[in-house]
Amino acid sequence: MAFEMNELQIITNDFFAADNKAATDNYFNTSYLLDKLMKKKAGMFEQPSGGHRIRVPLLYDGAEGGFYSRNDTLSSDDRVIVNAAFYNWKHAYGNATIYRTDELENSGEYSEVQLVTQKLYAAQEQITKDLATQMYSGAGDAAKELGGLLAMTMGGTSTQYGNITPTDLVSEDGSTPWASVNTTTTEGISLGVIRTLASSAKVNDGAKGKPNLGVFPEVLFNIISAALQTQQRFTTDSDTVKAGFTHVVFEGKTLAADDYCPAGYLLLLNSNYMGFAIHKEGYFSRTKWADLIVNGVAARSMKIFWDGNMICSRRKAHTAHSNLS
Repeated sequence: MAFEMNELQIITNDFFAADNKAATDNYFNTSYLLDKLMKKKAGMFEQPSGGHRIRVPLLYDGAEGGFYSRNDTLSSDDRVIVNAAFYNWKHAYGNATIYRTDELENSGEYSEVQLVTQKLYAAQEQITKDLATQMYSGAGDAAKELGGLLAMTMGGTSTQYGNITPTDLVSEDGSTPWASVNTTTTEGISLGVIRTLASSAKVNDGAKGKPNLGVFPEVLFNIISAALQTQQRFTTDSDTVKAGFTHVVFEGKTLAADDYCPAGYLLLLNSNYMGFAIHKEGYFSRTKWADLIVNGVAARSMKIFWDGNMICSRRKAHTAHSNLS
C-alpha cells in the first residue's frame, strides 16, 4: 500500500532531521571547495533576505594622505575609493519523484521507506553536482549558471564581472583593480609554478594578503604531493583531514584535489575576498510533496532549492593557471 502524503512528509522530515548528520553531509562530501566555502562558511559568507541583486562593497583605492611639515597645506580632497559589485541571483534545484509504479514494485513499509530516502538522496546528489560543477564556470552575469571561479579569474580587462567592466573601475595611479589575474602558459605543474602564480595575486605580505586555498584536478595534485613528500616540506590541515579530502599545506596554502576542477587548471584563491551569498530562504530549502495526478502523471514529487551566487570583493586577490600538464 502506498504511503499517504503526510506519511511521505514524515519520512522526509526524519531524513532531514537536525541529528541526521549524514543527510546534511550529502550536499558537501564530493567537493573540497563546496565543503570549505559553503558548509564551513570559510571566507565571505552572507545570507541576504532579498533584493534585486546581491550587493558587495569594494574598496579599490587609497584615500588622500601622506607626510607633511609644519607649514604645509593639507589636502581635504575626497577621492572616489568605494564602489560595489552586483551579483545576480542564480537558482538551482534537485528533484525527487516517486511514480505509482515504483511504489507498487516496492511494497511493504521498509521497502517504501528505502525508496523515498533513495529518491531524496538522488535529489541532493543532483543539486550538489550542479553546484560543484558550476562553481568553476566562466558564465557571465546574465547566464543562469553561477558566476564561478573562471568568470572571476579569467577575462582580462574587457569582460564584465559582478556587473562591472574592469576598464570602468580605475585607480588614481591608472591601474584597473577589477581586472582578472591569470596565466595561460603551457607548462608542467611544479612548486615553482605555484610560487610564481601565488605572487601574481598577492595583495600584501600580511596575514590576509596572499592566496590561502588552491585547487586542481587529482592528476596535478598527485605530482605536487609526491614532490612535497620527497622534500618533506608539507603539513596537513586538520579540518580538511576530518572532511576526508586529499590535500597538503604548502607555504600557507591548503592545496586540495577537487574532482570538479577543469582539466589543466590550478586556481589559487584568497578566501578573505570571495565566497558565497545564499538567500535566507534558499539554503537547500525544500518543498512539500505534491501529487502530480493533477498534471495527468501518476506520481508524487518534491524539490530542493538553492538560491544565491558566488561573490568576490577583491578580484585581483585570486588567480588561475590553465594549460598545465
